[in-house]
Amino acid sequence: MKQVKNLIAIAAFVVAGTFTATAQTAASKVCHIASQELVEIMPKAKAAEKQLRNLAKTYEAELVNMDKALQTKSQEAQQKAPTRTDEENQRILEQIQADRKTIEEFYTNSQKSLSQKRTDLLKPVYEEARQAIFKVARAKGFDYVLDSTTGTGVIMADGYDLMPDVKKALGIQ
Repeated sequence: MKQVKNLIAIAAFVVAGTFTATAQTAASKVCHIASQELVEIMPKAKAAEKQLRNLAKTYEAELVNMDKALQTKSQEAQQKAPTRTDEENQRILEQIQADRKTIEEFYTNSQKSLSQKRTDLLKPVYEEARQAIFKVARAKGFDYVLDSTTGTGVIMADGYDLMPDVKKALGIQ
């Protein structure tokens, strides 16, 4: 009999807890924002992208110059090959292969450098956007903010769109 009373008490506790959790969930306020769109319109992000494009152009120009120099060296080597000894031709061929490897390494390093620079420049922008979203969502009384950026898993976002409020908080038109 005592076990039955304990089971009834436990069941009542679980049912009461379920109702409480359901009531709390029903009272939660949810909104959404396309965070990637927000970041893309932020002036600091636009400035970062411009800086990254300029750096990429610099690397590309350097690669083009290195490639032209290698092509010129290779053409000269082919033209002068008949007048040189086999040892000289082999030494020049090895130098051309080393130059080609240098170009490949430069390309790889430039890509790593661009990636790191992107991270360094955009990390504070993402953090600023995140903080603005938190601030505005809390001020408006929202408990949850869903990211409605395409591909994030949110299929429908008909609820409150926090974007205009966050743009206003960041001073973006």
